[in-house]
Amino acid sequence: MEKEKPLISIIILNYNAGDLIFNCINSVFQTKYENYEVILVDNISTDGSHKKCKEHFDKIQLIENLENFGYCEGNNIGIRKAKGEFIVILNPDTIVEPDWLDEFLIAHSKFGDALYQPKILSLHEEKILQSTGNMIHLFGFGFARDKGIKDESQFNKIEKIGYASGTCLFTSSKVLDKIGLLDPFLFLYHDDLDLGWRASQLGINSYFVPNVKIFHAESYILKWSAKKFYWLERNRKYCLLTHFSKETYKKMRIKLLVVDFLVWIFYISKGFLLAKIKAELDIKRNKKHIEKKYLELESKKIISDEELIKKFPDKIFVPGNVANGSMNKIFNSILEKLSVKAKKKIL
Repeated sequence: MEKEKPLISIIILNYNAGDLIFNCINSVFQTKYENYEVILVDNISTDGSHKKCKEHFDKIQLIENLENFGYCEGNNIGIRKAKGEFIVILNPDTIVEPDWLDEFLIAHSKFGDALYQPKILSLHEEKILQSTGNMIHLFGFGFARDKGIKDESQFNKIEKIGYASGTCLFTSSKVLDKIGLLDPFLFLYHDDLDLGWRASQLGINSYFVPNVKIFHAESYILKWSAKKFYWLERNRKYCLLTHFSKETYKKMRIKLLVVDFLVWIFYISKGFLLAKIKAELDIKRNKKHIEKKYLELESKKIISDEELIKKFPDKIFVPGNVANGSMNKIFNSILEKLSVKAKKKIL
């Protein structure tokens, strides 16, 4: 007798995604794999997109929040409702291919409990890559590998990465039981970096699965705005303060101050000074919460900072629409030197 295929719970969080969420769910229902459930969590959308989806796709489970809980807690609400052995977090501005779940399960059968992400391509330029896996930099920056490169099937091997993108993240409910859900304090951005970092501290790997392809519109709401830069900087600092031991942080403190100076210059040059100030004030206001989170993560840590830091790249990728070529080159050159020196002191 053939073993019953495991249930996969697909969590999609919506906030005024318009036709994008409709197209996303429509592609999900073209999936070849049959044993799945779709949980649509809505963060008080005003465009009626969630209701349109429920009317057209009666099989979805719709959760209508009474307030905007943000990306992290919004997804957590869906995960808590999920009954599946496996969980997928999927952005509403994506399109999936029919065999996507089968390919994720094949990867899981080979590499076991972990965090998995697909090859992410542009929805509007289908041969242009958005991510072949995300990486964590020593100074808390997260970035997507190979962003903007043309996909010519040159990235076709499953491999370990720094962390799986929250655009489409596949894992088991067992993994989430071990590492915990998304951190609500982050609200949005760096949530996937935080999750992947916490996983790696427990010896749980993240993988890039090229046989799974999805197409992503990318940042349909905030794009590269002051608000987005506020969340990115606030949450970068939060992750540094909660994930590194105090000893590690102390060893790289001078280098972090130099990096912070560079970030100030960058934010001022982009007209986002207030976003940087707000991020700094928010971190100071939440010192007690940060210390509590730090102690919690430190008590669970199995893999040392030193072991993880060895795998962190020294350079980061900055999209061309954020920093021009010369600025990117100068920033990366300084960042690389600082990272190399900091690692020598830590290791």
